[in-house]
Amino acid sequence: MLDKVVIANRGEIALRILRACRDMGIRTVAIHSEADRDLMHVGMADESVCVGPAHSAKSYLDIPAIISAAEVTDATAIHPGYGFLSENAEFAEIVESSGFVFIGPSADTIRQMGDKITAKKVMQAAGVPCVPGTTDPIGDDTDETLRLARDIGYPVIVKAAGGGGGRGMRIVPEEDKLIESVMLTRAEAKAAFNDDRLYIEKFLLSPRHVEFQVLADTHGNAIHLCERDCSMQRRNQKVIEEAPAFGISEEQRQAIGDCVTQACREIGYRGAGTFEFLYEDGKFYFIEINTRIQVEHPVTEMITGIDIVKQQLLIASGEPLSFVQSDIRIRGHAIECRINAEDPYTFIPSPGKITHFHCPGGPGIRVDTHLYNGYTVPPYYDSMIGKLLALGHSREGALTRMAGALHEIVIDGIKTNVPLLQDLMRDEAFRKARHNIRYLEDKLDNRSQA
Repeated sequence: MLDKVVIANRGEIALRILRACRDMGIRTVAIHSEADRDLMHVGMADESVCVGPAHSAKSYLDIPAIISAAEVTDATAIHPGYGFLSENAEFAEIVESSGFVFIGPSADTIRQMGDKITAKKVMQAAGVPCVPGTTDPIGDDTDETLRLARDIGYPVIVKAAGGGGGRGMRIVPEEDKLIESVMLTRAEAKAAFNDDRLYIEKFLLSPRHVEFQVLADTHGNAIHLCERDCSMQRRNQKVIEEAPAFGISEEQRQAIGDCVTQACREIGYRGAGTFEFLYEDGKFYFIEINTRIQVEHPVTEMITGIDIVKQQLLIASGEPLSFVQSDIRIRGHAIECRINAEDPYTFIPSPGKITHFHCPGGPGIRVDTHLYNGYTVPPYYDSMIGKLLALGHSREGALTRMAGALHEIVIDGIKTNVPLLQDLMRDEAFRKARHNIRYLEDKLDNRSQA
């Protein structure tokens, strides 16, 4: 078992990792920026190390500083959480070459799956269904690019090979917009990812976002923990997630589950990961793999009873999975709302001091947050300040519990997106599961024009 883990992150995920380590008797080291001295997990950790000023480039993204923190505290492993360096292959490589365990996939896997073109080729070879499109980077030949797009069929979407998080993509509805879109996306990709390779895919008009959670150990075992629906999105950022995905049959679950676990075995995947798909007209289309823990992992934990972070720690310790696919059972329906420090309709960030915080409770309610009375939300990082979850025997029961919890939660001193989430709990299309990945964006656009 790992002896001491450096938590190379902040906020709610850092506290989540700390609690899992504490349950397993693993000592913890909390790194933090100068702006984050008052984070809850920093005070709870066995040790803490300040790794730099508020700017993340000089603290949470400073690889030498994080390695030094692990060295001076005699740590044995580093958990990257999500965001920051969690999918940085160079970081994973340096962690392991410095003699520490990286709690996640190998650097080679992160590098391979972080390249969307390579990932798509690997998935096709493994039999995972993919979105129709190019399998090689498009070149500078304008006529060839136009031909490829015609063969795929408009509308298409131009994507950066190194993109992610909703960045590095542009929808092209018709041919006369293609070349300009390619030039703009290429320039953006070069600036954002230092990689100007692009590919083209069919743009699906009204898909849902459905993803499969996987766990794979170092002994060749791989399982999936069923699927999640993350279709309620704004600007490609998830707002509400739920598990299991509504309208997915057991036969579909088994077929795609078999595909993703087989892919894990073929690429030698290690740890927790998520295969993301677009789902339209009863068909799945692979889009990418997230080689880390996901923000929305708790909804899967609630319906399966499996602690995914503890499994990450066990796998990193070299332990084999203690269960097989037939052991996984879905129990009820879980919904997660992301709580953000922002205006609920303009989405302008709202940092500041929490003057009063009341956490909702009751059967089936879970809150993952680092908030407390008197805590000051800093202006330097992502606006997400917590996650509110509800578990019910059915989707309708989970929605009812979530509506009650959103009514009960109190976060005074700053603005949050809770009013928007309350509105969505009353939304007829959402309650009847008729939404897709563009539903919320359209709803907000209509509201602004009213």
